[in-house]
Amino acid sequence: MRPTVRRIAVLSAITTASVALSAGVASAQDTEVPEPSTFTSMFTAMATPDMVINNDGVATPGEEGATGTFNYRINSDDEIICYDITLNGVTPPYMSPARTATHIHEAEAGAAGPPRIAFPNPEDDGSGTLRSEGCLQGPFTTGVAPEGTDTGEGFTLDQIEADPSAFFTDTHTANFTAGAVRGQLTSVPMGGVATGAGGAAGDDWAPVALGAAALVGVAGVGTVVARRRAQD
Repeated sequence: MRPTVRRIAVLSAITTASVALSAGVASAQDTEVPEPSTFTSMFTAMATPDMVINNDGVATPGEEGATGTFNYRINSDDEIICYDITLNGVTPPYMSPARTATHIHEAEAGAAGPPRIAFPNPEDDGSGTLRSEGCLQGPFTTGVAPEGTDTGEGFTLDQIEADPSAFFTDTHTANFTAGAVRGQLTSVPMGGVATGAGGAAGDDWAPVALGAAALVGVAGVGTVVARRRAQD
């Protein structure tokens, strides 16, 4: 390839990558993996526009009437998080300085905080509802590095397990860059869930009553095998 042609090709590739990044399109996903056979924890978040906070910690309402159900299952031993995300009333295009526009951030309710995990953006399933599901394995990266270090670096899933209320999940769009919807993570106890092998896992785990929306979300993620973590 002649030098001039090669230079044009390189510049074209850089431009394409820059456009993809500004639109919140994943340019380099963390590793997509099959669903593990066991999980150490499970979390849900009911996301609404009134929970959105901008980077200065100021309430900045998201898209009116929009809602999101974010269900996460974690195997912190293997650094795997499985996600099942449903958005209603959220209007793309997505927009974020991160690799994607759908995240888990570290911050308590009413506060702003950095993204720790970037998930594939939900897409229209044909009914107008936006959905995304799958499993990612760390180490995690977000593509955001305000001080030269990616905000996912050093993050591990057991940090969520230790204090889920210190994390929130959201999605960002071009019209609502601070967030279209946001919700704090809430732990979902696992226990007595059929394994499909003629028994139930985690006999000493007690299920609790969940809201209707959470039950629908949890039911949609398939069989969950609860495993008690080793006691110190």
